[in-house]
Amino acid sequence: MTKTMRAVEITNPGGPEVLQICERPVPEAGHGQVVLKVAYAGVNRPDTLQRAGSYAPPAGASDLPGLEASGEVVAIGDGVSEYAVGDMVCALLPGGGYAEYVATPARHCLPIPKGMGLKEAACLPETYFTVWTNVFMRGGLKAGEKFLVHGGSSGIGTTAIQLANAFGARVFTTAGSADKCQVCLELGAEQAINYRDDDFVTMMKAVGGADVILDMVGGDYIPRNIKALANDGRLVQIAFLQGPVVEVNFVMLMVRRLTITGSTLRPQSDLAKAQIADALREQVWPLLEAGKVAPVMDSEFDFSDAAKAHARMEGSGHIGKIVLKVAGD
Repeated sequence: MTKTMRAVEITNPGGPEVLQICERPVPEAGHGQVVLKVAYAGVNRPDTLQRAGSYAPPAGASDLPGLEASGEVVAIGDGVSEYAVGDMVCALLPGGGYAEYVATPARHCLPIPKGMGLKEAACLPETYFTVWTNVFMRGGLKAGEKFLVHGGSSGIGTTAIQLANAFGARVFTTAGSADKCQVCLELGAEQAINYRDDDFVTMMKAVGGADVILDMVGGDYIPRNIKALANDGRLVQIAFLQGPVVEVNFVMLMVRRLTITGSTLRPQSDLAKAQIADALREQVWPLLEAGKVAPVMDSEFDFSDAAKAHARMEGSGHIGKIVLKVAGD
């Protein structure tokens, strides 16, 4: 390993153009950590929010963007027994994925699913950790229940549709175009509507209401989500693209025994993330290896074109995951 590496840093809060190639020291593996030589890094909405100055990294985390990556283990810290130098893994990161090397807790790494390439594997951690913890752990989705996910063509959405379908739920979704809706249907959604033309509350009331809703929109979707829930339904909030402040009639929560919950992944403890990784390894990795679920790939950009990747994401034309090629297969 060299002592320095190329990385993409946020020079100032702003648009995609503030992402610039820089040189940084190669991180060292602390206790319980591994260092990866990054092959591919996933691009996610929190990266764009951090770049814009509205999502600061947690204390102690790298200031570089990038919350997931795939690559080769090249260094191991004290206390690590799960992996050896040379192992190929994908990993959830506290930050720093837009770089040639990154350090992360070993327990946040997962093996590359059999039959899957490094590019596809780089798209797994952020979305699969997020969907598993929110839809299944917090939302408690069960087989036979009705599940609504907004933004079904996003990385989160395409993952949620497939996992909910694989575990026996009835899946409904919203998306922003006929083409995106068609992709959602092909992934296993029972019904997909263009939110620009149709009302998801009407859709869900027609089938008796949703048992679980996964929402990243917020704003006026929040009271509409409450209307769309079945009795004893659960609304799980993971982002607020249209804002977090809204007026809600909480009488409906009591009368209809509703639950509103939510979480963000990045600030959670290392132990909590390790427990999610353990659950994924046991319950979801076999589905990936069997080909029953898979990441939906939108586009690949060269490491030096991170700004173009962010512009692609913020243009909202993408379907599925966007990746940066750092070293490649």
